[in-house]
Amino acid sequence: MIDGIKPIEQIMRSTSVIPVLVINDVAQARSTAEALVQRGYPILEVTLRTECALEAIAEMKTVAGATVGAGTVTNPDQLHAALDAGAEFIVSPGLTEPLAKAAHAAKIPFLPGIANAGDIMRGLDLGLHHFKFFPAVASGGIAALQSLSAPFGQCFFCPTGGITEATAPDWLSLESVLCVGGSWIETPR
Repeated sequence: MIDGIKPIEQIMRSTSVIPVLVINDVAQARSTAEALVQRGYPILEVTLRTECALEAIAEMKTVAGATVGAGTVTNPDQLHAALDAGAEFIVSPGLTEPLAKAAHAAKIPFLPGIANAGDIMRGLDLGLHHFKFFPAVASGGIAALQSLSAPFGQCFFCPTGGITEATAPDWLSLESVLCVGGSWIETPR
């Protein structure tokens, strides 16, 4: 553990589903986190798609039992803003060297998105072994991830994008999948 922050594998293994959240009203951030933790979802990914996302991360982080990360992080500036808001892990839709190096320098658990073998090889070159398979369904689904897992058996994945409550168990049955990202999980309004 780095400065009390869970390594990415521990975060991935501590839940089967990471809710992928778009928070539009910071006034509902705390109640959303409380409800999700109570329902058994302790790991929360708040996407940086709204004006209040960083404020929501700071608010949700105060909920006992919640581990709150920032998603849709696409550059080092967003990474640093998320860290300032209290994010405990970083999720990106893709993988770039500047973002990976910034995450490494910040010693923050980092889950970059990949969609093909070249992305995985770039990640391995950067010392990464845990990836978000995104967009999972559009990138070929379970068959594609099974094919990628064969030559990259040292890697673990969190498929996200098109996963549903009905299909999550199929993804979770893959040995290389530690958890899935889910935007289907309903949150209080």
